[in-house]
Amino acid sequence: MAVRAKREKRERAGKSLNLILWCAFSLFALLVVVVFVLVQNALVVRQYRESALNVLREAGEEMSAEIASSPGPSTRLERRLINIANDYGLTVALFYEGGEPVFDLTEQTDFSAFAAFLQEMWDADETMSFYVSEQENSIVLARMVTVGERPAFLYLSASMQGHLDLETGLRWMSVITALVAVVLAFVMSGFVASFITRPVTEVTTRAQELARGNYDIRFRKDYFCAEIRELSDALDHARSEIAKADTMQKELIANVSHDFKTPLTMIKAYASMIREISGENKQKRDAHAKVIIDECDRLTMLVSDLLDLSKLRAGVDGEENRTVFDLSEAVRSVAERFYYLRDTGGYVIETEVEDGLFTRANKERIAQVFYNLIGNAVNYTGEDKRVRVRLYRKGENARFEVIDTGKGIPADELGTIWDRYYRSASLHKRPVSGTGLGLSIVKNILLRYGCPFGVVSEPGKGSCFWAEFPPPAQETEKEGERRGRRGKEET
Repeated sequence: MAVRAKREKRERAGKSLNLILWCAFSLFALLVVVVFVLVQNALVVRQYRESALNVLREAGEEMSAEIASSPGPSTRLERRLINIANDYGLTVALFYEGGEPVFDLTEQTDFSAFAAFLQEMWDADETMSFYVSEQENSIVLARMVTVGERPAFLYLSASMQGHLDLETGLRWMSVITALVAVVLAFVMSGFVASFITRPVTEVTTRAQELARGNYDIRFRKDYFCAEIRELSDALDHARSEIAKADTMQKELIANVSHDFKTPLTMIKAYASMIREISGENKQKRDAHAKVIIDECDRLTMLVSDLLDLSKLRAGVDGEENRTVFDLSEAVRSVAERFYYLRDTGGYVIETEVEDGLFTRANKERIAQVFYNLIGNAVNYTGEDKRVRVRLYRKGENARFEVIDTGKGIPADELGTIWDRYYRSASLHKRPVSGTGLGLSIVKNILLRYGCPFGVVSEPGKGSCFWAEFPPPAQETEKEGERRGRRGKEET
């Protein structure tokens, strides 16, 4: 069963890239060797044939010139023909039209059949200057000449035995060379395939570790291939984002569990107290009931924030409720909701709001941005309990700022404070109840409406959270562009 399971796993996984590349390189090398051998043999045969024909033509020209310059058959002409034939390594014969030899130059004495064939060829084509024929072991060239005013045929033959011996030798040499080349190609293909696939295998192994939840794995950045480097960079970025999301998810579970557990515990405890202790005492019963109501409100707010965040991330909230509204009035209205802290907590809420600033958006959502940012500043301001709220014109936009005097935000946390589920490691007393999701909600609302935002903070000197809102005309003109940018940011 184990063997079968392994085999099925391999079949599902497919062929190894290393094996595929090795086979491809090996087959390519084998094809190159075969083509080289075939081309080499073909070229050798062609080259040898052309060389033999050139030799026959040159010897035929010389012999024809000697025959033309001789008044007739003579011993001198015979010796001269033999010498030329020996110089070129040829077999020569000279015979009349009837096949009768002019000289006894070869062992063959009967050329009648061949002479008749040549005469027929010349009768068919009087413009033919010579005749060439390839036989089993030789190449034959025949020319028509005149010996002592009598028509005759000059017969030359070049042996192909040397070529056949050379071809046999080349064939064996080609076979040996091909075998050696194929073996070397197989070995080199293995090394090359391994060299190419090693980075892919390494990245795959690390990606599998990442898939198993090992977020401490690191992807190398020094691979020789640009595509693999880009893949490694992308996977390393994905690892970082997944690790961050995993950490935030765990923190969310811990925080939400704590935020739910405490109110539920208190609700149960005070409900039990009402039933067992303060049921007949109206004053105590009302006080205990108020605690239950407050804790239920806290749970409702937590659930509401989680739902708001989900809607904003999904992009299905507030699109149809965009209107042009007065930002100045909205900031003053939200700030007034915190004025009770002046009497109950000694807080100083300073407002500097310029009149006549408008934008086009979902008024309730923008008010939620103001409320979350001011509430965040109240929660984290310094011992002087001072919070400054500003709204003023900056260029064409309206700029909203909330400034606190708290401990500030460490530099290593500035990039993560807007993330979902983020909570600062610092401990602060929170006079305004919150869920820890406020800044993430702010980020998603502002991204939805294409509004620039950010934070300026220095440890020990407080923080300034800001956002800018375009005027209605500009918002309408650039709505399509901002929606595309917002979709990219959310992705």
